[in-house]
Amino acid sequence: MNITDIRIRKIYDDVRLKALVSVTVDGDLAVHDIKIIEGPERLFVAMPSRKDENGTFRDIAHPITPTARRTLEDAILHSYQEYLEQHREPETP
Repeated sequence: MNITDIRIRKIYDDVRLKALVSVTVDGDLAVHDIKIIEGPERLFVAMPSRKDENGTFRDIAHPITPTARRTLEDAILHSYQEYLEQHREPETP
């Protein structure tokens, strides 16, 4: 899997929801509405999902293997941290 683009679409000031992200894979497939969530111990990535007729949320798209999930999550969280650093308010003396 070659992640060719990551876009931080929106930043939130929410307690848990931190950002919405879009990812392009191999320049051919885009996945939108990936969420960056503040968990109890760390930030994590939640794939786009929808509620089914039973009220259960199901992923619309997701990595199949643990390696793919780790690769995707690491790349997204790295891009998020870079985005925050680039858009940080300058410190006042």
